[in-house]
Amino acid sequence: MKILVVGKGGREHALLRALQESGQEVELYCHPGSDAIAEIAEPVEAGGVAELVGWMLGKKIDLCVAGEESYLVKDEGLANLCADAGIPCWGPRKESAMLEASKAFAKLFMQRHEIPTGKAWVCESIEEAQDAIGGRFPTVLKFDGLAAGKGVAVCGDEHAANEFLTEVFSRKRFGGGKLLVEQYLEGPEVSIFAAVSGENYEIFTPARDYKRIGEGDQGPNTGGMGAVASRQLVTAEELARIDSEIVKPTVDGLIKDGLEYRGFLYFGLMMTADGPKIIEYNCRFGDPECQAVMPLVQGDLAQYCLEGAQGHLNSELLTFDNGWSVCVVLASAGYPESSSNGDVISGLDELEGARVYHAGTKKEAGQWVTNGGRVLAVVAGAESREVAVEKAHAEAAKVTFDGSQRRADIGILHF
Repeated sequence: MKILVVGKGGREHALLRALQESGQEVELYCHPGSDAIAEIAEPVEAGGVAELVGWMLGKKIDLCVAGEESYLVKDEGLANLCADAGIPCWGPRKESAMLEASKAFAKLFMQRHEIPTGKAWVCESIEEAQDAIGGRFPTVLKFDGLAAGKGVAVCGDEHAANEFLTEVFSRKRFGGGKLLVEQYLEGPEVSIFAAVSGENYEIFTPARDYKRIGEGDQGPNTGGMGAVASRQLVTAEELARIDSEIVKPTVDGLIKDGLEYRGFLYFGLMMTADGPKIIEYNCRFGDPECQAVMPLVQGDLAQYCLEGAQGHLNSELLTFDNGWSVCVVLASAGYPESSSNGDVISGLDELEGARVYHAGTKKEAGQWVTNGGRVLAVVAGAESREVAVEKAHAEAAKVTFDGSQRRADIGILHF
């Protein structure tokens, strides 16, 4: 089976490793890929989505897997062009991917289909946003479009809110766009992933990620400093409620709205005192949750995604480990405001019993060096959370580079 995975980060590295371990012969490609990904998948160059789909046709690719979200809504849309070319794509069409590409679109979808979520106001200026906040703190501010996981701020006071509003409207840090002012919800967060193919869906292993740069959830938001995954993360009763109140109504809502969906769908949830409420949708696997979840998935993921992309979800192809998986991210100096490139990474050859997924690295003169904000994810698993935590942190501590940032409370905080 010839498979192309679209993206270049740690999530795509984890997906490719899982596809490689599917138990059948696979020929893997990646666009744009990375030096680490190139060790298991051939990198493909293309000037745009249309050119990439043309390459797939020429190469007779059997399956395209969407890793990075931007390609789903770029130009005509990756899945749309694949469909036109007759190539199965595990990733939603552009119209459906607006659930992630526009927070306002997603919020209206939730309200229309009566899916539990916080109140929200869509604003087009600093003044409108300040009026919507109305002096209520903490408050949640979200840039309407794609922002690589950094377009959300939980603001505890007026000063923090005004700083983020200036970033969005005056400095246009994320480009032009609207902003949502959302009700602040309290409770533990849970990430739920479902494989969706039309009216059928299957919930994968739940996860919890850690967005803030500092221990104790302090400091600015990042793309994610780590994650923990397990079937034990929520109770059977909680999962049943999440399914009936959020996942199923979302899948039903997509069908009612005429939005075809084939691919992974991420539900970012807050487990409030009033029950689960949805914070956001992502139209692909989360990062770094993917790095934590994938080692717990066993079976033929390649065939599963192919059949799902063709409209049939075959749950018999996969099983899920009931243990725990802990992912610890190592970030470069300056992250998330900036990043440091070219710092030599040491200790990778000393790791035992852990997986390493590369996010922001490149190879120079035979050595791995930093090449981005989030550099690596070190992942370890065990039957108990405590043992998985101990293993993941012990192995992550072996990896060093100048200015390395790592949270020591991943898998510990919020338990």
